[in-house]
Amino acid sequence: MNRQGILFSAGLLISIFSFSQKINPARPDMSPENFRMDSLPDSEINIPIQVNLKPLFVMAEKSVDTLFTSPKYPDEWVQEGCDIRYKYSFRRSPLKMTGVGNTLTLGFTGYYKIVGSTRLCVNGTVVSPWTPACRCGFNEPERRVNVSFTSAMSVQPDYKVKIYIKRNDPQPLDKCEVCFWGQDITKQVMKGLTTELDASKKELDKNYGTVDLKSRFQQVWDQLNKVYSLYGLGWLQINPQQFRINNLFILKDSLNIHLGLAAKPIVSFENPAEKSSWVPNMGSTGSRQGFSIFLDAVLNYDSLGRIMNQKIAGKQFDFKKGFVKKKFILDSCKVYGGGFDKLVIKVNFSGTNTGIFYLTGRPVYDNDKRMIEVKDIDFDIKSKNILLGSADWLFDKKITKEISRYARFELGGYIDSAKTALNQELNGELTRGIRSYGNIREIKLAGIYPLQQHLIIRSNCEGNLAVKVESIDFSL
Repeated sequence: MNRQGILFSAGLLISIFSFSQKINPARPDMSPENFRMDSLPDSEINIPIQVNLKPLFVMAEKSVDTLFTSPKYPDEWVQEGCDIRYKYSFRRSPLKMTGVGNTLTLGFTGYYKIVGSTRLCVNGTVVSPWTPACRCGFNEPERRVNVSFTSAMSVQPDYKVKIYIKRNDPQPLDKCEVCFWGQDITKQVMKGLTTELDASKKELDKNYGTVDLKSRFQQVWDQLNKVYSLYGLGWLQINPQQFRINNLFILKDSLNIHLGLAAKPIVSFENPAEKSSWVPNMGSTGSRQGFSIFLDAVLNYDSLGRIMNQKIAGKQFDFKKGFVKKKFILDSCKVYGGGFDKLVIKVNFSGTNTGIFYLTGRPVYDNDKRMIEVKDIDFDIKSKNILLGSADWLFDKKITKEISRYARFELGGYIDSAKTALNQELNGELTRGIRSYGNIREIKLAGIYPLQQHLIIRSNCEGNLAVKVESIDFSL
């Protein structure tokens, strides 16, 4: 047999031997994971809430009497000591509310008329009859006085709102002179009115001096702990950490509350279990506007493997080693995490040889293309050792380059869909009389972490959100 025939026969024997041998290297060593789920930075969500106070004005207007009189007016007198008696009628104008900073002033103009008489007493003994009744504000314009209360608000860490109510001195606009000696009794009228106002202030302090809002914040906290569907994009857990009040002030007829929330939101492709917890005490104030959300999306490797298989399953490559032709067919791929920022790609193949081998690579995000690419794809050391002994021809750049071409996962569509969905969620009626307004400015990737069971994609979302309360139940 000539030399060419010998080489051909030897090649044929090698080919037959290689074809019959199944390649099955051991799995790559799993490195320790250098990622902790609790490393997600707190997301800062700052929401300016504007509450229209007009419904509160209407409620106060309905609940405060418009007419006040002395007891059993007009039939009986009020007698102070021995020498003076009187009876009066007092009506008020519509309430006026004004706000500056964290103070709210409730005021009105009072219109009163009074009738009285006097007599001479010595050491409590009557020595003269009552004078004829003298009138002020009858058959003439009523006398006027401005009356007001000022309240300041502060929110305590335990969600109790402290309302500090101050009774302002009544401001008479007209004198009240009566016929007994032409006496100006404006001061006496103001003194009597002040006594009534102090009694009203005491009642206000008792009923409204402290308002406990913890139960209402607990209701909000419970809603934030729920799991929300993102309509085909996964499941969102907000994972609230702490509330805070950044600012509270009144401007014209609106109460403005800048509410802050720290959270650790996560998006998962599997529906997670809901958590429950007690709302913690309110944190210290902050000054940042808008929101900056760090979000961990938990991707299942099976879904990434399906994306790759749709692109590469059935791809065939022909090689020639000497006089022997080799055939390589990509049957399927499976992706999982290998630790230390590495991805492992398990390749099932057939052709001249059959079996599996393992590749490793590093996931990298291309910001311009908005896609994740697996870079530096190469054979795992255990696969190399097996292939060197039985199928070294598989060490061809053509195979790794081809797999690299399809080890890419576009996120642009996902980001755009998420942005559209979130913008829709941020704008609309939350409940009757309460609407939210917001927009997402930017969604950007902050990191990729290939855990053994899941691929974590950390992103940062920035935008603005505001809430406007047109009507609300102010009953406390």
